[in-house]
Amino acid sequence: MKLYSYFRSTAAYRVRIALNLKGLPYDYVPVNLLAGEQKSPDYLARNPQGLVPALEVDGGELLSQSVAILEWLEETHPSPALLPEDPLERARVRSVVNSIACDIHPLNNVSVLNYLRDQLGADEKQVYLWYRTWVQRGFDAIEQILAASDCRCCFGDQPTLADVCLVPQVFNARRFRIPMKGYRHILQVADHCGSLQAFTRAHPNAQPDA
Repeated sequence: MKLYSYFRSTAAYRVRIALNLKGLPYDYVPVNLLAGEQKSPDYLARNPQGLVPALEVDGGELLSQSVAILEWLEETHPSPALLPEDPLERARVRSVVNSIACDIHPLNNVSVLNYLRDQLGADEKQVYLWYRTWVQRGFDAIEQILAASDCRCCFGDQPTLADVCLVPQVFNARRFRIPMKGYRHILQVADHCGSLQAFTRAHPNAQPDA
């Protein structure tokens, strides 16, 4: 497999973690988002969405959108499982995944922040407040969910897709200096997972384009 990635992309970070947890080898192809390589004709010919990550699988098929890639990995390489067997527990994991991938991350994507600056004239303080608002709204709910289980990982003692999505979002929150004082359970999970080899190997600073 071949992963088109950018080291600081949280969406690509998720896929790197999942590939590592499942022990799947892949070739890393850097796509420099700051240089606009995702919009180059060559990359758009491969991935018309012009986003990372994209995963090229056997036969040259290209998959895009991180959650779709995570679900494909789970379906095609089910061991170790990143979704519980029980349907209710699976729904709970997916709820946290969607809270991050649908409610927090899209509103704080680089393209959205640049639109606030370039099209709406927002200054850096206003952009920061926008970013912090959506992170904190999402984290407030996730913190309550994790407090109810109080485990090493989001749900139990083994990583699930919830952890795969949470850890990169915490990385971004720390990077942008979002106050994290009220998120003890989130930090507890992120720090535990961050000590696992699959997560450390996927960390942005460990990537060849860092």
